[in-house]
Amino acid sequence: MDTQAEHSERDRSSEPRTGSEEGSRFSRLRGVSARVRPWRRRVLVVGVAGVAGLLLFSAFVVQPFLIPSGSMGPTLRVGDRVLVNKLAYRFGAEPERGDIVVFDGTGSFVREDLDADPLAALAHGAAASLGLAEPADTDFVKRVVGVGGDRVVCCDTRGRLTVNGTPVDETYLHPGDTASKAPFDIVVPRSTLWMLGDHRSRSSDSRDHLGSPGGGMVPVERVIGRVDWLGWPPARIGGIEGTGAFDGVREPGGAHG
Repeated sequence: MDTQAEHSERDRSSEPRTGSEEGSRFSRLRGVSARVRPWRRRVLVVGVAGVAGLLLFSAFVVQPFLIPSGSMGPTLRVGDRVLVNKLAYRFGAEPERGDIVVFDGTGSFVREDLDADPLAALAHGAAASLGLAEPADTDFVKRVVGVGGDRVVCCDTRGRLTVNGTPVDETYLHPGDTASKAPFDIVVPRSTLWMLGDHRSRSSDSRDHLGSPGGGMVPVERVIGRVDWLGWPPARIGGIEGTGAFDGVREPGGAHG
């Protein structure tokens, strides 16, 4: 056995690599890195485009909305995620009695916060638009009980609301609730809405703002959309059932609605 040749081979293997060998290795690594980076960029671009698409869809078509309180029970429960149809009133249609809507209560239910952080509001708004966070403190979900021109009175001798003189049987009310413990007699100005929660004893709604500027009336232009579908929890996914409670109400002035 040629032990000298064997030692010679070992000695060469332990010698430092030459510049050409290191350069070759660096070129291979750079080639691998160059192949990986476009893949990462594509994933990033697809992810950003997907989020942007969801935000645009939420801004103009359908917006998820997390129910933060029990004011609309039993129709809507705490933690429900509803889908708000933002096209419902875009083409000349207006909210109707009985519709469940999401609206911006700035100027009617809450005062405008001039000291709010715009960046924080933007970030929270984006999360809320995807149904990942509770809605802004200025967003509310209620049922339309009176539209422009309506006279809404509580209550008749049987404890029911009347709209334009017609009693309304509100079968959607929370069990045990009455139409309202606080009496009222209001006429809804044109282009505004009178809003009440289905869980009357737990709802802060138009009744609580009778003495405020605007008298608890919500401008139609502040309506974000109509709640048409329930998207969560899975056991209750489906369309929101409408109500016929207002079918017999006459339009203001005596025309039948």
